[in-house]
Amino acid sequence: MIFDLDGTLVDSGTDLAASVNHTLTALGRPPLKKEEILSHVGDGVRKLMERSLGENGTSFRERALPLFLEYYGEHLLDTTRPFPGVTEVLEHFAAVKKVVLTNKMKRFSVRIVETLGLARYFEGVYGIDSLPYVKPDPRLIAYHLETYGARRDRTVVVGDGVNDVLLAREGGVMSCALLNGIEDRRRLLELGPDFTCEDIRELTALFSPP
Repeated sequence: MIFDLDGTLVDSGTDLAASVNHTLTALGRPPLKKEEILSHVGDGVRKLMERSLGENGTSFRERALPLFLEYYGEHLLDTTRPFPGVTEVLEHFAAVKKVVLTNKMKRFSVRIVETLGLARYFEGVYGIDSLPYVKPDPRLIAYHLETYGARRDRTVVVGDGVNDVLLAREGGVMSCALLNGIEDRRRLLELGPDFTCEDIRELTALFSPP
């Protein structure tokens, strides 16, 4: 089982939005609504800041990234918590090999997973800077199948993002889209994922551990 992090395992939107707005304010830019900021999430921090700055903010990009990284590094766990039922689901699939695969930077991802007590459930935590390719590159699927000796027909990508569904499709494994995460549910449904969930606890009814 390949799990996304933000919007899937953990509710991190408030901390992400606060860090983006801190950065914008420090640069003299107007803050954005949380919903707008979260619409920019999914392709890594550099893209998040580029999109939040907008077309008129290109001259601020190089200054924005270190400001965001410093602030977020200090505040990434202010309000971020696992979604209800996450621990229960991970316990249910204790016998299944599981990894976290996110387009968040690895050092932040590991800190969140470890601090929130989720690390013991996973074989590994992979961020946008862990491998030469990032979601939705299908080579990620090939890497994980080989690394963990997994079968393509017995592997599922669970996530709330378009990149998660595309990764599964291009990699030839199953996709399960969580519809109440950060990304727009309509975009997810348009992609036709193999399975959908309104709540992560529904995974226990959809898939059977060995």
